[in-house]
Amino acid sequence: MVAHERKIELETHARIERDAATSRRAFLSGAAVLGATGVMASSGSAFAHSPVAGLPAQPPAGFTPLSAPGRVVKVSKAGCLEANRLFPKADDAREMLRRALAELTGKAELAEAVKSFVHPEDKVCVKVNGIALQNMATNKELVLPFIDAMIAAGVAPTNITILEQYPGFMQGTRINARNVPAGVSVVWHTNSDATMDWRDIAGTARHTKFVRPLTEATALINFALIKDHAICGYTGALKNMTHGCSVNPQDFHDHHASPQIAILSAQDVLTSRLRLCIIDGFKLMAHGGPLYKHPEYVTPHEAVYVSTDPVALDAIGADLVEKARLGFGLKSLADEGRPPAYIQAAADLGVGIADRAKITLRDITI
Repeated sequence: MVAHERKIELETHARIERDAATSRRAFLSGAAVLGATGVMASSGSAFAHSPVAGLPAQPPAGFTPLSAPGRVVKVSKAGCLEANRLFPKADDAREMLRRALAELTGKAELAEAVKSFVHPEDKVCVKVNGIALQNMATNKELVLPFIDAMIAAGVAPTNITILEQYPGFMQGTRINARNVPAGVSVVWHTNSDATMDWRDIAGTARHTKFVRPLTEATALINFALIKDHAICGYTGALKNMTHGCSVNPQDFHDHHASPQIAILSAQDVLTSRLRLCIIDGFKLMAHGGPLYKHPEYVTPHEAVYVSTDPVALDAIGADLVEKARLGFGLKSLADEGRPPAYIQAAADLGVGIADRAKITLRDITI
């Protein structure tokens, strides 16, 4: 079984490379499509879909999760990486998370801040990202304090699931059944664990299923990264959900995955569950993503970002990647023919705010 799962992972990595090459060849066609869909997206109706009974989630009765569109908090701490430059120091990561959520919620204690996003009656799916394996994954030092805080806030461990696509990707985060609180599930969906019916995704001529650990949850906590992506230019909060929580992500890579990421992110399966996005910004990947093909373009960033708005986070993250590329003497993503146009498309669909003039970034150094 392990060998079979590893074969699937290798095939996934190879498919990413093939899709990236195909997407570049289709750039001119994709640009035309984006131009057309941009007009449609502005009306808000082109990608509308009929709600499917049972798939939109509802918060527990009487609970209203915090929502702060366009508001982002960044906490930086110099020297927060271990000597290996791969992982953050556990105490620093926890304090950076606490400080960021305190600023976002106004509640100083981590468990109290977490109560702004989850309720004791919630079933919580925590999506992590380990596709670049241990070299650059969402780090357990950031994820596990949030898990502990949810339990302290009253969420039963048996109602918490940490999710990734493949076992090797989960191993990259260094999260496993031995280092999470008893009762917490650590699972992977292998693009197959789904119970919902196929849903046609309007505007894409494709259909998909979101995976069972997500659809059985009432709340989604999204741990993502700041990374270049060979197909769509940038991968952060939005793509970690849309392509990380569906059974056929490869079917939504055409034309640099724009506007497919936007359309998927606007599905009620995601919008009704997403409570909080946390960006593990201890490192930044300016080129060679989403894998770890060019470590020379991975640089320390030593920051944590939090927001309820995935679009605002991605607008900021994409700018950071562009600035890093400039510093390395690389072409811009637009000049390479893979601008992350899906970010603005997601804003046009009401998923969040992409206009930097309308995003409030609270930048804290500790």
